[in-house]
Order: sequence, then C-alpha cells, then structure tokens
Amino acid sequence: MRAIVTGGAGFIGSHLVDRLLADGADVLVVDNFDPFYSREVKEANLTMALRNPRCRLAERDIRDGFEAQVLVEEFRPDVIVHLAARAGVRPSIEAPGLYADVNVTGTVRWLEAACRLQPRPRFVYASSSSVYGDRPDAPFHESDPVDRPISPYAATKKACELLAYTFHHLHGLPVTGLRFFTAYGPRNRPDLAIAKFTRLIDRGEPVPIYGDGTSRRDYTFVEDIVDGIVRAIDRCRAHHLYNLGNSNPVELDRLIKAIGAALGKEPVVQRLPEQAGDVQQTYADTSQAAAELGYVPRTSLAEGIARYVEWYRATAS
Repeated sequence: MRAIVTGGAGFIGSHLVDRLLADGADVLVVDNFDPFYSREVKEANLTMALRNPRCRLAERDIRDGFEAQVLVEEFRPDVIVHLAARAGVRPSIEAPGLYADVNVTGTVRWLEAACRLQPRPRFVYASSSSVYGDRPDAPFHESDPVDRPISPYAATKKACELLAYTFHHLHGLPVTGLRFFTAYGPRNRPDLAIAKFTRLIDRGEPVPIYGDGTSRRDYTFVEDIVDGIVRAIDRCRAHHLYNLGNSNPVELDRLIKAIGAALGKEPVVQRLPEQAGDVQQTYADTSQAAAELGYVPRTSLAEGIARYVEWYRATAS
C-alpha cells in the first residue's frame, strides 16, 4: 500500500507512520513543521521512520493546492490520511481566521487533489470530539446533532466533515472521518493536558485546574487511536464517520492523581475559573466503530499514563 499522511510529523501522525511502515506500506509524510510547537520535537518524532527507505518527507503547507496536486500525482497513493490541522481549542478563539484558513482551506485542497487522481484514492481524515459541543447527554453517538460548536476549532472540524461528504457525493470519493477523543501517549503534544501536568508535577510546580475538577474527558491511548485509523483505512468505502475513543471518561481530579501516582509525587493544585471554549465532558459511544471496524480500545488509563511517564523520563533533558 502507498499512503500519504499529512501532519505525519505530529503526535498521532508520527505514530501512524510508524505503524504503516511496520505493516509494509510505502509512506509519504507531508508536514510544514508549523511553529505551534517546536520543530525539534516533530523532527524527533520522525527519527526512526525516516531511516526506513520506504518513507520520505515532503515539507509543504497543506493550503498549497498546486503542491498537493503534484505530490498526489507523483506518489499515486492508495490512501490519503489527512491529519494536518491547526490544533488547539483555546488558541482558536484568539485566531479564528487562521484556523479557518488552515483547517478548512487545507482540507479542501487535499480533497481536490484526491479527486483528480484516477483511480481515486481512499481519503481518511481527522475530525474531533469537539464537534459535539458542550452537552450534558452522553455518551456521544455519530448520529447526534453537531450544529452547536463552541469554539472556532470545533466549527472548522465540523465544516471539514460537511466538505468531505460533499466531495463524496459529487465525485464518488471514498471518505471516512474519524472523531478523535483526547488522544495521549508518548510524543504527546507539549501543550496538551497530560504532557503539561506531567512536567509541572515532576517539577513540584502548581497544576492549574480550570473549574472544580469534575470535568471529564474520554482519554484514549495513541496506539488505540492508530489501530482505529488503520482499520478505517482498510475499510474505507463510500462515506463513513466514526468515533475513536475509550468510552470511559475520567474526571480531571482523578487524572491528576493518576499522573502523580505514576511519577511518585504529590500534585499541587491551583484552582482557576473555567475558560471559554471548554466543555464539561467528552464521552465516545464507539459501538459503531466496534461493529463496522472491529475497533476495541485496550489501554487503561493507569497503563497509558505509566507508559507516557516512562517515555517522558527517557526523553526529558
């Protein structure tokens, strides 16, 4: 199999690249090394992959439609896995235009490039649990209404879902969208909660908690997410949309205690007001992914945090 992975130098993307190479695929990584976080971190993510002769890197901006077309025509992929996006709920509130440009325009450029190739490749793309908005009813199912996003980031992800369906309808492009629920694990983006909390607890610094600590997230270990992506690639036909989560939401206070236990240190908590754009809970109903993809997350929070802390200690400078 020949696969293009946009955002392949990132957290989830680099794990997917490693898995595809291990499965025998030829992989083209497309990434622009956006300065949202350190280029050195992303380069380290690809260290092992780029030693493999079946992997190469193209440093490109996903909004460049001409370059997308050139890469697709030259590489002739069987599948495009579009993970690249401007990340982060809270930063999107400060720069909504940038998020719309990168996430929506970038996705359209790759959908266009995919549709020009014959035979057309499969197109698997990353959506987000944020599309469900702030809702009290749970778990969240793919058929639930998602027309009230509470951040620009969430709105861009919903827009990409609509566009993917449109390209399937107009051009017969096989598309599968994957709503990720709070992925974590080795190579975690440094701005995400588990990475940030681990650093602070390890240093003995206060951990900022926005709200009363009862908000909960469906933390999903990255290897389980990647297994779901691979299963979606194998079964990408027509138009589909799946939740990829752990179906076991964890309260924020419990998460912090789990990280402290893995580090062998007592967390110091700093309580702060809730922030705009945050939701009270995420909780994936994964029954559809289980039935149609055979997706079964296997990593408990305790195991996943332990594996993250092990990686953190091995790589901390």
